[in-house]
Amino acid sequence: MVGESVFVMLIEDNVDHAELVIRTMQEHQIANQVRHFLDGQSALDYLFQRGEYSDLNANPRPHVILLVLRMPRVDGIDVLKAIKEDNDLKTIPVVVLTTSEAEKDVARAYYNHANSYLVKPVGFEEFRKLMDDLGFYWLGWNTNPGPKE
Repeated sequence: MVGESVFVMLIEDNVDHAELVIRTMQEHQIANQVRHFLDGQSALDYLFQRGEYSDLNANPRPHVILLVLRMPRVDGIDVLKAIKEDNDLKTIPVVVLTTSEAEKDVARAYYNHANSYLVKPVGFEEFRKLMDDLGFYWLGWNTNPGPKE
């Protein structure tokens, strides 16, 4: 993705966690653009180009989606299902980034085709390292197909 604008979609209802993700990605130049959504419904409206997000030029397809599980309006698992059931969206990598280590949450995420499941570390430095590694892997080293032609 060298030279290409990199767009990360962050679906996170905790503003403090979102700010930390965004700041870390900016500091490490992991993404050119991080777009933050506070709930699952607004994220789905964006992905399916509904309402205020209907202009494709102003609302590009993300390169990777970072998704928290528990959110207002539409739960993270329901967002994940909608993405992975859609032929135009299912190739976008979805990384669950959550505080839950519960086995049932991990199993539900992978059952619904999450590409990765990461538990947010408690410490600030560990979190920064995780974001750094995540950016290098999903946005640097990993190869994904583009939008369906």
